[in-house]
Parts: sequence; C-alpha cells; structure tokens
Amino acid sequence: MPEKVLQLEKLRNIGIMAHIDAGKTTTTERILFYSGKKHAMGNVDDGNTTTDWMVQERERGITITSASISFDWKGYHFNLIDTPGHVDFTIEVERSLRVLDGAIAVFDASAGVEPQSETVWRQASKYKVPRIAFMNKMDKMGADFDMAVKSMIDKLGAKPLVIQYPIGSESSFEGVVDIINMKAIRWVDELGTKMEYSEVPANLVDKVEELRDELMNQLADIDDEILQMYLDGENIPVEKIKSVIRKGTIETKFFPVLCGSSFRNKGVQPLIDAAMDYLPSPLDLPPVSGKDLDGNDVVRSPSPDEPFTALAFKILSDPYVGKLTYLRIYSGVLEKGSYVYNSTKRTKERISRILQMFADKREDLDYAGPGDIVACIGLRVTTTGHTLCDEAHPIVLESLDIPDPVISIAVEPQSKDDEQKLKDALSKLMDEDPTFRVSVDQESGETILAGMGELHLEIIIDRLLREFNVKTQIGKPQVAYRETISVPVDAEGKYIRQSGGRGQYGHVRIKFEPLERGKGFVFENKIVGGIIPKEYIPAVEEGVKEALSSGSLGGYPVVDIKASLYDGSYHEVDSSEIAFKIAGSLATKEALAKGKPKLMEPIMELEITTPTEYMGDVVADLNSKRAQITGFDTRGNARIIKALVPLGELFGYATVLRSLSQGRAVYTMKFSHYAEVPQNFVDKIIKVK
Repeated sequence: MPEKVLQLEKLRNIGIMAHIDAGKTTTTERILFYSGKKHAMGNVDDGNTTTDWMVQERERGITITSASISFDWKGYHFNLIDTPGHVDFTIEVERSLRVLDGAIAVFDASAGVEPQSETVWRQASKYKVPRIAFMNKMDKMGADFDMAVKSMIDKLGAKPLVIQYPIGSESSFEGVVDIINMKAIRWVDELGTKMEYSEVPANLVDKVEELRDELMNQLADIDDEILQMYLDGENIPVEKIKSVIRKGTIETKFFPVLCGSSFRNKGVQPLIDAAMDYLPSPLDLPPVSGKDLDGNDVVRSPSPDEPFTALAFKILSDPYVGKLTYLRIYSGVLEKGSYVYNSTKRTKERISRILQMFADKREDLDYAGPGDIVACIGLRVTTTGHTLCDEAHPIVLESLDIPDPVISIAVEPQSKDDEQKLKDALSKLMDEDPTFRVSVDQESGETILAGMGELHLEIIIDRLLREFNVKTQIGKPQVAYRETISVPVDAEGKYIRQSGGRGQYGHVRIKFEPLERGKGFVFENKIVGGIIPKEYIPAVEEGVKEALSSGSLGGYPVVDIKASLYDGSYHEVDSSEIAFKIAGSLATKEALAKGKPKLMEPIMELEITTPTEYMGDVVADLNSKRAQITGFDTRGNARIIKALVPLGELFGYATVLRSLSQGRAVYTMKFSHYAEVPQNFVDKIIKVK
C-alpha cells in the first residue's frame, strides 16, 4: 500500500467559511504563502489570488465557486477549500461542508457575526463540522475583539474558547497573546515571516490571566484530570491542554477563537498551527454511514483496506480536459483506469484520470486513498450528490440538501447559430450548479433560467458570453411565486373514453388539505379493499404532482399541500395507468379551484448598514416596499437596519440604496420563508405575469 494513503492521522480536510468580505480569500492567500506553496502573496484588490481564479471573481473581488487547494505544513498535509461568502452561492458552501472534516470560520472583528456568518455556521452545524474561529481585520477601524466573541454567543448560540487575545486594535494592533503558552507574539517584518516572542504586556496581564482561568474552567468541564490538576494548583503541561482542546473541538463542545489581520500579515501562522492541532483527521471522526441497495445500514471506516466509497460533491466544466468530477474518498483506494460503481444510478463508470487540484491548476495522480479530495475525468453520468463505490460492496451515502431557486429570467439566443450553443452551455452549467435550473415556458416557449438571486443569474449570463461565446437577450427578472390552498376540499376525478374497442376508465376521490409552510407535498394512499388496484396508485400520485406544477391563480407551482386518495373505482378491462393519471390530474385541478387558493411570495431577510444620517431615508424607503422592520443595531458609527422584505420589491435595490445614501450604505440579504401575498397585490402580480 502506498505510504501516502496510510498517513491519515496527518491529513486535514478543512474549509474556510464566512460572511462576504470578512477576508476568507486573503487568509487563504497568506496560508499558501507561509506554507511555501506560493512565493508571492496575491491580493483580492489586485485580482491575482489563487482561489478566485474565474474572470468574474477577479473583476468583482468576490468568491463565486469553491476552490480546492492543497499544501503541507510541519509534516501535515492539508486539503483546503475556500468557499464563497455571498448568499447567492450558498450551495458551494453546503457541498463543501458536506465533505470536509473541519472548518475555519472567519469573522470581521469590527462587525462580529454577520447574516451570512449565521447561515454558514448553521450549515456546518448540520453536518457536525468542528470549527475554529478567526477574528480577522483587527487592524480595521471599529475592531472590537470582545464584541466579536460575544456575538458568537448571542447570535450563534456557540461556546467560544478564547485562546488568543489581541495586543492593541485598529491602527495600534501589533500582535497577539498566546493564552495557552502565556506569551506575546509580534510580527516584526512587513511580510509577517518573522515572529518575536516576549512576555505578556503589563497592561494586559490581568485580562489574560482572567481569560486563562476561564479557559481552564472550560477544559475542566470535559476532562477530570485537568480539573484535579487545576484544583491542586499544579502546572498543567501545554501538551495536555492542547490535547483536551482538540478533544472538545472535535466533539463541538466549544470553538477555539484566535485573532489577527490577514491583510497586514499578522496572526496567520498560529491559525494554521491551530488547524493542525485542533481540527480532526479522518480517523478522529465517526465512520461514514449509508445504505446498501436493500436499504440496510452500512458503515465505512477511513481505511485503505475497506471497500472503495466516495461522494461526488462538485462538477466543473474545464475548457482543457472536459468534465471534472470532484470526489471525497471515505474508504478504499481509487486507481486511475479502474472501474467504479455509481450506486445512485446503478451503473458502472470508468476513472480515466485522477487529478490533485490546485484551484484551476492540476497534477495527475496514479491513485487516491481515504480522506483525499480529488477530481476525476471520464465519468459520464455521475453528478453532484452521487455515490461511487465498489460494485461488490455497494453503498449509497446521504446526498445534499439543495435549495429551490427564488428568482428567474427569460433568455433567448440572439441568432440561430447560438441556439444549440445555448442549449449545450446551459446543460454544462446545470451540471456544475444544482441550484441553477432551466425550463421552458409551455405558453410562451421561452427558456427560463432560475437561480438563488440576481447576482447568481448575472454571473450565469456573463459566463454564457465569456466562456461559451453565446450571445443572449435577457428578459426582466421574475419572482418564484408559489400557490397553495387555504381550506380542505374533496375533489373527484373521472376519466372515461369509449371509441370502439378498448376504452379508458379511471375514477378517484381525493381529499386535499393545506399544510404548514415549508412542508412541500405529501401523498397518502387510504384505499382499502382493492377499490383501486395498487398498481394504479403511483399513476394517481404522478397525475396529482403534474397538476400541482401549475396553480389556478397565476399558473405558479402549488406547494404545502396533502393529497389523500380515499375512494374511486375501476373497470376490469378499460382501466389503465394513463387513465388513473389523468383522473388524478382532473381531481387536483378541481381542488385547486375550490380550495380558496392563495398566492405565496418569497420573503428575504435584509440587513442594511448605513451611516446614521441616512437611516431615516432608508427606513422610509423600506416602508414603501412592504417591509417589516425587525430590529435596529449599532456597529461603531453605523446603524444596522434589519427587515423582512418581499423579493419582488428588491429588484435593483443596490441602485436605490446608493442613491439614498450617496453610496455609503451596503446591504446583504438571504431567503427567509414564503408568505401569503396581501390580497390587494395579488391581481397586480398575476397581471404582470
């Protein structure tokens, strides 16, 4: 067995996650520089960073797609994924966290926990990902370490474990105090390569001793040996402290907190050390679990001797090598040229090449083992969320939760020559991004692109032009409205056709009931005594689902509804699946008309940061947009306005806000929930459609 495959205890698969503009990509650049992977630091403003390699990323100074890179540090091997901070690209964070073992959460020390910080933190909690926190931008005006740490408690419900404290802040920030070793660390050269260790500054001694007592109390809560040594007044060895911090971090009992300024090259090396010391290797986590093809529970340990198991978590269209499929390998060994089994699709796939990715660059590998994150070439049907495994030992791993789009636009090619190119390009983009959907409007024949926000679709259109050389014409953005019913209703669907020879007969009675928001669609079969043969039941459900794709108000999809099939009849000769499918559809259409239908709209959680003097104008504008103001906050000299606003009211809001505040206000938003459209707006919305 190759030696590299066996070094699992020295492998770290980690991600960097944060709110937009907290400094993830800058931190990543510094990590690559100090680890020796790069010989010069890239900067977001200069457009020369490694992980933001797309043209659109470099132009806008934001991360759009998660990028995988690897580096070595003090004998340990790291696979690191830099994830986007903008809510429109939340699927990139979701699928990265699904396959990572640990994460670094980066926070702006002047802002603390921000809206997207909460989103990515919840995503990490869903997958039980151990995390360390890095309070970045300690040199920024308004930086407040204590406030930022407190915001983790107040907004995330997290238990921070402070292991560093800043020496100064804002323009006077010069280093950190290592609370574990009780030493001050200062960076004495411009590139941050030289560190100077000294005693804790006199003005911080009391504060640091208080924090060390708090640290020991938290460790004593989970380790009896430390508790006894602490009570006896013994000197606790640093290695013992670190081992208990590691244990608590991996069990997500607490989250170590460090600080620094990546842009000023201060604090990054101790951050890498903390990731090495406290975040888990594949051996520290429970074996991955899944189901065999019969639905029985199966587990796979991270061992090269176990059957091969991997999850495909990302697809990328590469102009040079074609379709790249990113895999996280959980067990066994993958060799180039071998065949694997796609247990999701029940088909074989051939691995023609295995690549170690370094953002948009690559290196060929002959094999990959447990814990590795690699890209493969040659997979035909495998897409995001599919499981690849040994055909003799099949397993299906839990896939990903993929959110539904909330906004759409119509697109058409500018010329006949662009028609096929557009279809091919959209197909590749859908392979890459599960939150991007393409459909055809049955009435107008228009191609409809649906995504997670205006920026998401703007990037898609830009990529169509630049990467795929497809010129398009774009329609106005459309909100992804939904419909539902408000009262229970019984409906009957009867389909009878007789035109000589064998006819068609299907007859159903279905009760439809509204469900709570977010419950989706539920179908229940209450047929007893064979009133309808069981082989026709799936056809009824299929007919109901098809009819729910277009509601009675504005033709929007119908959600949050339960259909209970309880009665009907059949004909021994004339009944068929198609007849019962049509009967189910007819019953559904009747129910949607009788069930007092309601129009639902996506509500966005909006947070605006504005100077105090413009707050009145911003609030007045929000009130004109049917906003519900949910709170105000103060952050330094700025005011924070929080509100829930219908998405349909927010198109082009960046331009409006710039006008209201002379360009000095910024906002972030994320999807919150669906809510009923006020009756006086329903006709207007449907008329627009």
